[in-house]
Amino acid sequence: MIDIAGAVAVEAIDEESRDQPEPAHRAAGVRGVAAHYGDPMREQRTLDTGVGLVDRSHRGVLAVPGEERIGWLHTLTSQHLATLAAWQGTELLVLSPHGHVEQHAMVVEDGETTWLDTEPGAATGLLSYLERMRFFSKVEPRDATADHALLSLVGPQAADAVAVLGVTGLAAPDIVAVPGPKFRSGELAARPTVVYDAKPLPAGGWARRVALGVDLLVPRPAMDRVVAELRGNGVPVAGLWAYEAVRVAARQARVGVDTDHRTIPAEVDLIAPAVHLDKGCYRGQETVARVHNMGRPPRRLVLLHLDGVTTDQPPVAGTPVTLDGRAVGFVGTAVHHHELGQVTLAVVKRNVPDDARLLIGDTAAAIDPA
Repeated sequence: MIDIAGAVAVEAIDEESRDQPEPAHRAAGVRGVAAHYGDPMREQRTLDTGVGLVDRSHRGVLAVPGEERIGWLHTLTSQHLATLAAWQGTELLVLSPHGHVEQHAMVVEDGETTWLDTEPGAATGLLSYLERMRFFSKVEPRDATADHALLSLVGPQAADAVAVLGVTGLAAPDIVAVPGPKFRSGELAARPTVVYDAKPLPAGGWARRVALGVDLLVPRPAMDRVVAELRGNGVPVAGLWAYEAVRVAARQARVGVDTDHRTIPAEVDLIAPAVHLDKGCYRGQETVARVHNMGRPPRRLVLLHLDGVTTDQPPVAGTPVTLDGRAVGFVGTAVHHHELGQVTLAVVKRNVPDDARLLIGDTAAAIDPA
């Protein structure tokens, strides 16, 4: 955790929070992160209008060196990685045989190692899967969470702020449009569906430009120095609550919070960043293709506005969303947003109309049609 005055740790507020390091990582010295630094709404406004530094060092980090790493990961995951070049990033999914989302990871290739960063609590499971699939491949996946920490510069000025660390010219994300149903084979370029520009950091690690700003992977011994350098050049800190509010407003689903065991990629808008629809066979590919060609996934991700009359406490992830007394979905990440008020991401049945009068417990909820 960035240890400054006013920091309030996530676990001090919620001992059961998912936003804590895995027990094995905590035993290795990985600290928790701050929910906020005394003024969550001000921190949100900073991320929306300027730039702020968010400690996300509770995320799991895997390193995959080895001369066959790119082709090996290409065959195991949903993304087209065969052409991923040094200092490029992307996203990938590990799906079940039936196409359900099991793992999500952000990616950076540095020419020697492919780096994967994933949800808190997910690194052990992802590493276990990769190790089971090694067979005779020349790869050496390992858990690097105890050695490397993820920080995020978030906001419209993030690409300028990272210049303090000696990194300039990071290009905006390069995203391929999702093709329509029943597109012709070969129509989709043989490349990752999204490419994130990445560059090495002088202190070690890398910077990766993403939709919400710039992610920084730094060696943990250098973390305090990097934080001090950014803060010394006028970049304020912001807590995880502020980051989550910005993410929810951007309608970015978080695997394990905004998904359940039945979620398929098309339901939560993960096709565009993480699934190549014409890369050939991988686990779960048949379901992905069938749903895309039908054009109607059974559920969809929505942003719900809550009335906030019966309670000012956001609902807990997993709480049912009901319509006329029957469950039609579930709540994901719920936040207090500095402009939108009390809002939540939710996954609901596709046939739920945008003007439906929904309930979450006793709280009225309305779909944001945007």
